[in-house]
Amino acid sequence: MSAAVMETPRESKRDAVINVRLPTKLRDLIDSAAAVVGKTRTDFILESARKHAVDVLLDQQLFSLETAQYEAFLRALDEPPQPNARLKQLLASKSPWQK
Repeated sequence: MSAAVMETPRESKRDAVINVRLPTKLRDLIDSAAAVVGKTRTDFILESARKHAVDVLLDQQLFSLETAQYEAFLRALDEPPQPNARLKQLLASKSPWQK
């Protein structure tokens, strides 16, 4: 995972705004949790949202295969394709959470 993803909210430039309305009870819950870990409400929300976003994106990388599909997958790993322009572009691209 990139260093940018691991940065705390205060270490990166804040150049976008998100406004959200929420019930007072939820705000109070968030404030209580933020206080427990010594963070501001904003930092707590940003860190929590970032962690969840990375988890959601990583969950999209997990897949299940039947035995025959798994064996075909292993064969493909053992015999990787020759590098071409599209493969080089894919491998050079950043993960969604690094953008």
